[in-house]
Amino acid sequence: MTWLLLNLIVTWYMVGLIWLIQVVHYPLFANIPDAAFPAYESRNTHRTAWVVIGPMLLELFSALLLWWLPPPGLSSTLLGTTLGLLVLIWASTFWLQVPQHLRLSERYDSYAQQLLVQTNWIRTLAWTARGSLLAWALHQQLH
Repeated sequence: MTWLLLNLIVTWYMVGLIWLIQVVHYPLFANIPDAAFPAYESRNTHRTAWVVIGPMLLELFSALLLWWLPPPGLSSTLLGTTLGLLVLIWASTFWLQVPQHLRLSERYDSYAQQLLVQTNWIRTLAWTARGSLLAWALHQQLH
């Protein structure tokens, strides 16, 4: 149950963070003056890395351990689904969001910014679903 609790906590940290990014942070990119945007994006990605990389790695590590060493009574389908959602999140991050950040680091591009907001819904909804499934898993373990 330790891996379940750790994975639940770090996942809900990421759920809160991704909703803030989706609803507040990414949409506000459009308000940064074009000339200042590359410097802003550089500072943004470096600072964001400090609050994202560690938790994402911890989430991945604890999710793999949870899947490999599941608590008794937890459905392998449930754990496989949460792991599949995490794979989707990582794939979306590296194939959809990172390329837009790279474009934005060179110059402001309204299309890249809009694409970033639109494609980030994949991560937002996947993390929310993942957190909900893990909360359900904890509920099953406690009852």
